[in-house]
Amino acid sequence: MEIAGRKLPEGSWWDWEIIACDVGQLRLAAGYDLAHHHGLEVIFTDPLFVSCPPAFQDPVFRPPTTEETTRLARVLGEEAPLVVAFEADAGGREAVRCLVAAGRLDVRPGLVRRHPRADAQAAPGPRDWPGPPLPTD
Repeated sequence: MEIAGRKLPEGSWWDWEIIACDVGQLRLAAGYDLAHHHGLEVIFTDPLFVSCPPAFQDPVFRPPTTEETTRLARVLGEEAPLVVAFEADAGGREAVRCLVAAGRLDVRPGLVRRHPRADAQAAPGPRDWPGPPLPTD
């Protein structure tokens, strides 16, 4: 399997989901069962356009069509440095067409566990909403 001319490492990359998306990056996790861990991350740096579901299976990556790149250039006002197109199973009757435009693409293989070990220390962080943050005395 390849993404934008980059060959992915050998593995079962059937299950995919977005694990982070903000102005600086779109981070996708991939594996054969994302409930407990993933073995691959695909990171789009400086995403300019993202059209894909939050979770999908069995993506087929391909070069973008001329129509897709032309439409993106019209929407963005310039050509994107990197455009990735793919179709994937998102749980519906038909495959979903997806498109991502970004500044760069990084592929990072390696096992990442979803749940910390029982003896792992929790990292301190802000309290979850609802309610304002706790006072810091």
